[in-house]
Amino acid sequence: MFQPNMFESHHHLLEMGIGTPENELDLIRDDGYESKSGTDNMEAASGDDEDPNDRPNKKKRYHRHTQLQIQEMESFFKEFPHPDDKQRKELGRRLGLEPLQVKFWFQNKRTQMKSQHERHENTHLRNENEKLRAENIRYKEALHNAACPSCGGPASVGEMSFDEQHLRIENVRLREEIDRISGLAAKYVGKPMQSYPQISSGASRSVDLGVSSFGATRDFSGEIFGASDLLRSVSGPSEADKPMIIELAVAAMEELLRMAQTGEPLWLPNSDGMGHVLNEDEYVRMFPRGIGPKPLGLKSEASRESAVVIMNHINLVEILMDTNQWSSVFSNIVSRAVTLEILSTGVAGNYNGALQVMTAEFQVPSPLVPTRETYFVRYCKQHSDGIWAVVDVSLDNLRPATISKCRRRPSGCLIQELPNGYSKVTWVEHVEVDDRAVHNIYKLLVNSGLAFGARRWVAILDRQCERLASVMASNISSGDVGVISSPKGRKSMLKLAERMVMSFCTGVGASTAHTWTTLSGSGADDVRVMTRKSMDDPGRPPGIVLSAATSFWLPVPPKRVFEFLRNENSRNEWDILSNGGLVQEMAHIANGRDPGNSVSLLRVNSANSSQSNMLILQESCSDATGSYVIYAPVDIIAMNLVLSGGDPDYVALLPSGFAILPDGGDHQTGGITEVGLLLTVAFQILVDSVPTAKLSLGSVATVNSLIKCTVERIKSALLNDAA
Repeated sequence: MFQPNMFESHHHLLEMGIGTPENELDLIRDDGYESKSGTDNMEAASGDDEDPNDRPNKKKRYHRHTQLQIQEMESFFKEFPHPDDKQRKELGRRLGLEPLQVKFWFQNKRTQMKSQHERHENTHLRNENEKLRAENIRYKEALHNAACPSCGGPASVGEMSFDEQHLRIENVRLREEIDRISGLAAKYVGKPMQSYPQISSGASRSVDLGVSSFGATRDFSGEIFGASDLLRSVSGPSEADKPMIIELAVAAMEELLRMAQTGEPLWLPNSDGMGHVLNEDEYVRMFPRGIGPKPLGLKSEASRESAVVIMNHINLVEILMDTNQWSSVFSNIVSRAVTLEILSTGVAGNYNGALQVMTAEFQVPSPLVPTRETYFVRYCKQHSDGIWAVVDVSLDNLRPATISKCRRRPSGCLIQELPNGYSKVTWVEHVEVDDRAVHNIYKLLVNSGLAFGARRWVAILDRQCERLASVMASNISSGDVGVISSPKGRKSMLKLAERMVMSFCTGVGASTAHTWTTLSGSGADDVRVMTRKSMDDPGRPPGIVLSAATSFWLPVPPKRVFEFLRNENSRNEWDILSNGGLVQEMAHIANGRDPGNSVSLLRVNSANSSQSNMLILQESCSDATGSYVIYAPVDIIAMNLVLSGGDPDYVALLPSGFAILPDGGDHQTGGITEVGLLLTVAFQILVDSVPTAKLSLGSVATVNSLIKCTVERIKSALLNDAA
């Protein structure tokens, strides 16, 4: 049964404020274990590594260890919970115990630790369930009382279960997958698969929760390919392909260097005076071979951009050559990346000569723009002291049977060392892509290069370098205010915010390569709804999570919308849960030149004294290609631990927020030029704390109502102000 809660089980609506007494925080132990000394120890095997041969044949004896023996073994256990034979003998010799006695003590100790940890976890889960029930009531009341600005009616709807349709819906999805695979087999193998009989769904397709059209594109022959097919199917190169890959990488590196350093006539100034446009005729003349002619149906996109960033050139190279770091720094453009095989790790202890085969998926933060998937080789080379280059080039020629939607001609960056830890980066982005599935309102943005071009890569890199410099700062900046009292607490809060932003980006775009399942027929054609079961993830609350996202155009300057959404004083104009409450900024961390680039801790004081308060972690950031306001309710006890420098990885988050992008051009209305923006609104909501529960249509309808009500509030506030 659906129980709409605020955002997640760990984010309860709290009665307390920042500044939980230290004795309350002391109740939370990292190991969940209270040590007990002077206890009896039974010499009987237990634990996870019992050896039947070590069992004594005589009757079990009980031996009471001395306080000194217990203290010594407790101390040793902290460092080596699984001592080997040599360690057990040495410890027994030192304490006057037999090795077998030592072995049994450690086995019993591990069993005791495990039992106490389980009891601690059970207590914790019971407490969380109680909090969840309270949150559900608060959330349901907030949504029930919120009137829709467009019609004045209630913003919530009734619940309708579709458990009885679950198997039929799954059959429909499987049928579509079978048809697609059968079509591929017929085309490339010549032997169609067995045709399975049509399984009647017995229900209207309008309520089918199958794979929707979001994130799917149509190839030239008419088959439907999901956005994650390439990433799921591509394997590493064969031994026969590797010499060709190396030759291609070397040629691509030479092309990148010339593309990065050559001016006119290869690159012509852009009409807006910012950046350059590639002269296609000159490019063909300079690079007659390349990776072959442009395939039919694809269009070329080429751009070049330079910037000076606050990062050492060696650190930049490490980020680009480490898939996890690269995905993290560029999380709002790199939806997913996988290193399939490392052909060379480089020489001299660095990445000079490193060569790796990868797949990656690039995105715009909107469900209306299909992701771009590429299969490519990345090559890194040092050209002289302080000058490095990293180049990517597609390997589509190694997969002739696959029709690519996007192939990457030599693209990448030239990195030049500058004094004082700075670097000059020249980025070249050159792709051939089928962009016919891009929604009309995003076509101008994509064509301008602000969506996938070099300007966006450089702008993100510049902003992230500033953020990383802020994270590494060893002191409290003058721009920081509030309850943060130590550099450790500051660093932990920034690390938590970084994970929040990455989690938001994985659920806002059109990618289907993540653990989300896209739902169709969810009651709103303009809202993309996805679901995910969260289990055994310390960074997310357990249960069923719904993510809803929608995008639309507004005739308002992007800067105006960014300031409106990030400002705590205007939050109650759009946030249903803080409606009528006073929002205070409890902490503020500045992490960039732009005053809008910051991480904040907000406290929402409810207007209703009978309802509890809540904390919200928020990060706002802006650059020349877009802005973001991302937030998540946070547990006050967990936040106190973070502020004291504790590990933020175990704080559960379900982020929501906004992506604010320029629309890529000016609009003429009645002879008046309008400056507009593209706004994506996205929510992640825990709809049931039990991962195995059945999803109800009421859950989906409530999330749709929440997102639509929020959109109407934003439009009402911004358009009324503009008028």
